Amino acid sequence: MVEKQVIVQNQLGIHARPATLLVQMAAKFEAEIYLSKGEVRRINGKSIMGVMMLAAEHGAEVLVEADGEDEAEAVESVAHLLASKFEDLT
Repeated sequence: MVEKQVIVQNQLGIHARPATLLVQMAAKFEAEIYLSKGEVRRINGKSIMGVMMLAAEHGAEVLVEADGEDEAEAVESVAHLLASKFEDLT
């Protein structure tokens, strides 16, 4: 199990478009990917509804966890996406 804490940088938080990008990225990995924020724990990072339920606003601290064959790469990729402001979506 690999985990990393990251701050959501997108000004609008994780709304529909960023959530879609995050789920698409997570789906590329074999590892199970989970996201947690506050009291919302271990949301499936490959589920669009789960990621939307996270309701992560700008500045929120999100814990990214992965467990599986490519867990380290999965955590780094998802964490980088969250920290990158989702590129041109802001």
